[in-house]
Amino acid sequence: MASKNRITQLFNIDYPLIQAGMIWASGWKLASAVSNAGGLGIIGAGSMYPEILKEHIQKCKKATDKPFAVNVPMLYPEIDKIMAIIIEEGVEIVFTSAGNPKTWTKHLQENGIKVVHVVSSVKFAMKSEEAGVDAVVAEGFEAGGHNGRDETTTFTLIPMVKEKISIPLIAAGGIATGKGMLAAMVLGADAVQVGSRFVATPEASSHKNFKKMVVDAQEGDTVLTLKELAPVRLLKNKFYEDVQNLYLKSPSKEELIDLLGRARAKKGMFEGDLEEGELEIGQISGLIHEIKPAVKIVKEMISEFEQAKQEVARL
Repeated sequence: MASKNRITQLFNIDYPLIQAGMIWASGWKLASAVSNAGGLGIIGAGSMYPEILKEHIQKCKKATDKPFAVNVPMLYPEIDKIMAIIIEEGVEIVFTSAGNPKTWTKHLQENGIKVVHVVSSVKFAMKSEEAGVDAVVAEGFEAGGHNGRDETTTFTLIPMVKEKISIPLIAAGGIATGKGMLAAMVLGADAVQVGSRFVATPEASSHKNFKKMVVDAQEGDTVLTLKELAPVRLLKNKFYEDVQNLYLKSPSKEELIDLLGRARAKKGMFEGDLEEGELEIGQISGLIHEIKPAVKIVKEMISEFEQAKQEVARL
């Protein structure tokens, strides 16, 4: 795959393959491994205190001389500090999510940073283009973690977004193979963003118990829930059953917040509590059967992508 496209040119990377910024999974080890393999690695700032993020950025710079990005959920409480560190450390690419792209885009771009915003609908893709972002990630509801309320699948979302925007488009949600990558690009994406597949790597910072549960997951083992707070896709476990039992009582928003409590995702994904933790992963986990190095995943996806192109040509 030698030919450049809009995303590989924008980020100066070899392949139009981006590793998603995931809480409790994507630290400097995973980001630098994906970047070194020719994709774009992303450090997920959502689960990091500002000083921890600074440390991860510095370690990532030492581990790779290739471009990498930082993902910042805009709901983050100390967002001013996070953005100041990103600018200070010379990070070149920022992916923003869960918030209004107008808030930070201009400021980041004035500091020479390329900005990508993650959306789950056509409406917000158009708002992001209006806000001046350099590219958008359109994420279907197959994706793990926090998600769109509309339950629009990647297969329908990508062509609908493509029809309405002119800036580069990255597809996310349910993509873990080279064939999935090709399908997304045929539908109009310039690149793909892959999350769940990179959780099942030695470099991911998530707990080995969680990684094993991802590898063992079958079709139907994940579900989208807690829509009243912020829709989240997670693996079914005791915590999920507790949520379902509470729903039987028509709970108030406050009761749901009370059950969710604090640090529920950390407990599950980082500390490995498979009963009481919130285990965020995508539907594609049913297709992930082994833990393997990030570099191998990138190589296999690109090779399968090239092979699939030849097969499609013969149809």
